[in-house]
Amino acid sequence: MKKVLGLGNALVDILYKLPDDGLLGEYHFSKGSMNLVDRETMGKIMASAEPFKKKISSGGSAANTIHGLAHLGVETGFIGKVGKDEYGYVFENELSKNNIRPVLMKGVAETGKALTLISPDSERTFATYLGAAIELSESEIKEEIFEKYDIFHIEGYLVQNQKLTSTVLQMAKQRNLITSLDLASFNIVNTNRKFLEDIIAKYVDIVFANEEEAFALTGLESSMALFHLATLSKIAVVKLGAEGSLIKKAENYYRIKAYPANPVDTTGAGDAYAAGFLFGLVNELPLNKCGEIGALISARVVETIGAKLDRGEWDMLMPRINQIIKA
Repeated sequence: MKKVLGLGNALVDILYKLPDDGLLGEYHFSKGSMNLVDRETMGKIMASAEPFKKKISSGGSAANTIHGLAHLGVETGFIGKVGKDEYGYVFENELSKNNIRPVLMKGVAETGKALTLISPDSERTFATYLGAAIELSESEIKEEIFEKYDIFHIEGYLVQNQKLTSTVLQMAKQRNLITSLDLASFNIVNTNRKFLEDIIAKYVDIVFANEEEAFALTGLESSMALFHLATLSKIAVVKLGAEGSLIKKAENYYRIKAYPANPVDTTGAGDAYAAGFLFGLVNELPLNKCGEIGALISARVVETIGAKLDRGEWDMLMPRINQIIKA
């Protein structure tokens, strides 16, 4: 079975369930966006959100996808950078206990945090203090890390460090790994459009985007954006939320239906979809089945607070995943 290596911002997720969108307005956050903040601002937001219900777990987009793949039985590893603090220990311990090989560098700053502000309609807005994660340098990534892996998955949030992003993708391609990129928030795509187009065309085999991200990159609506993305990468996936997803490779085109869900938090839905899709590729399934598995897992994730499912929930999903494989 193919093995998957991930690289992303190693963050601890702190999720707050908001009673309304007042806090977003207070800090001038566009709903659904990802906003980089400094340590002081992070402290202020956490103080403002303190009265609200919260949940803490390890996070980061690529790490969420790698966790999903590990629960599906895929051999995985994760590269990131954490601080020499309690949160860094929590992050590394969660990787190890889930059979994910940790390749974690230690930074000077404290471990990064991602505040997930969940609106009443289940949409999530992020305030992220990258902390030690931003200290990760391309010089720390050694070529031997890629040995024995077949697929390399990276998150679009890393584009704040363009040198790191382009270097590691080039290293993975030189090692003949299949490369996968999940685009970040639409506002991150907007400010890095040219760079993203260039690296996708040069190094990326699979690109994942939601509707807003696809529009931010291409200026086109979902279907046309998909066709454009498929000219840049081998496989393009555009996620449409409750409307399902679109997949294109060469002349093959698929529209995948969404599974019914009662969403309470959309955090990690795209990461879960990527995990299911890559699981399908690892098992050499047709692309439509890859999409169906991604849709099934993401539908379950939006029904829970946070980006991860517990072991019992994965156990309940596996029979349905096996039905898709055998159908």
